[in-house]
Amino acid sequence: MSQGKRIEVDVSKVRMAIQSGIPLTITTYTLPHEMECYMADVLKVFLTEVRQDHMVESLSYCLKELVNNAKKANTKRVYFKEKGLDITNKSDYKKGMTQFKEDTLSNIEHYLEKQKEEGLYVKVIMQTRNNKVKVEIRNNVELTAFEYKRIHDKITRAQQYKSVEEGLAQLLDDSEGAGLGLVIMILVLKKIGLTEENYQVVCENGETITRLILPFSDQMKQDISELSAKFVSYINGLPEFPENITEVNRVINDPNSKMSDIAQKISNDVSLTAELLKLVNSAAFSLAEPCHSIGEAVKLAGLRGIKNLLFSIGSMQTLSGDDEEERSKALWDHSYQVAFYSYNLARSFCRSSTERAAIDDSYVCGLLHDMGKIVFESAHPDILTKINGLCEEYMVSPDLFERMVAGVNHAEIGALIAEKWNFPSVISTVIRYHHNPSGAPDEMKKLSSIVFLSDMLAHYRAEEVEFSQIDSEVLKQFDILSEEDLQALSDKLYKAFLKDRKGS
Repeated sequence: MSQGKRIEVDVSKVRMAIQSGIPLTITTYTLPHEMECYMADVLKVFLTEVRQDHMVESLSYCLKELVNNAKKANTKRVYFKEKGLDITNKSDYKKGMTQFKEDTLSNIEHYLEKQKEEGLYVKVIMQTRNNKVKVEIRNNVELTAFEYKRIHDKITRAQQYKSVEEGLAQLLDDSEGAGLGLVIMILVLKKIGLTEENYQVVCENGETITRLILPFSDQMKQDISELSAKFVSYINGLPEFPENITEVNRVINDPNSKMSDIAQKISNDVSLTAELLKLVNSAAFSLAEPCHSIGEAVKLAGLRGIKNLLFSIGSMQTLSGDDEEERSKALWDHSYQVAFYSYNLARSFCRSSTERAAIDDSYVCGLLHDMGKIVFESAHPDILTKINGLCEEYMVSPDLFERMVAGVNHAEIGALIAEKWNFPSVISTVIRYHHNPSGAPDEMKKLSSIVFLSDMLAHYRAEEVEFSQIDSEVLKQFDILSEEDLQALSDKLYKAFLKDRKGS
């Protein structure tokens, strides 16, 4: 087979996946040489981006071994089917394997084409979350009982050897080529400090999944911890929350205040008045006639709605510079889109009376979900100077610092900023878990899932993530069972968002 042109890795997509904690997925049906090289190249970029360079050589070997084993498992299925043999029958399996290697190697193109026709894939998934790297190799056929036993026997036996050389000397298996390679792989993992606990083989929903769970190096975890802690200490250098908004909050929190008192306080501030009227006249309230009275607007928004509006306006005023740079503006544009999507999803999927608060909080949580990223783009020279000094101290580039703290850890940073400004716990919690909704407290899981999906929908519309990268469990919560469902929802929300922005 002729070798095709080497496929170039899109580094920006790798960084996007790392920063968002979403999986990178590569799918192939025949595993040509150029695809095997591409998978290795993506793995190298991925590990380098999260400073796990020491694993590149070892994991590249493991990846090659596992994807070829997955391809071989697929080839077995089409070979056995063509020979009229039952792969789950032990006698048929033994009979089929007698000629399998010779027959398939002499006519490999035929069997690879049959795999493609049958839709048998090999899928590689890479993801980073919670100071761990997860690498999965999936193929859509399940292991037979004796294949499964054979793999686990090899893993158990591999634990007895102290080195690759010892394994080679004591275990040679010509009946199936994967045997020796699997032992070497386990020994390679052992060499970089990993154990059998870091390696799993499971069968789920018609797939065989080989999973490698790789904790960040101790140095990486220490660096992230120290850099994050120092950066958090710099948060104290951020400006305090705007005084005009703090004053309105004081009136709202005063049990003796009337709605008319709150309306009067807001009326004294031109910018707040304009923003509140803009909110109640947006598509969110669906008013038959425009509202022009600030008193009526306060009643329509309600106390929780006004508080959330104040948090939104205050954050924008504090974190947006007078001369917004292009990247900062893009982050805010994305945030507006996520906020709109979050509110509309909450209205559609939070139907019980106990979920009313989630609807009220959805817009502000969506708007501020990326606060940790935005703070890196805000025009505060004193913070930027300190960041540069921190980079020099740790001898890392500002770009690497951003990937470590604003990228991998931006959700935590955003939550800490929200806590500094005494935002309600719902806002800081959703910011903290907007890339990991399953980890949120039970009472915040649904709202965290709404903001997560809204964020993914905005990135999907921008062609920055693919359907396969979005958490399938979250998709099921919102009755999204196919990419067609996702595309329909994306189109509907985006059309409404453009209409709302045009009318604002």
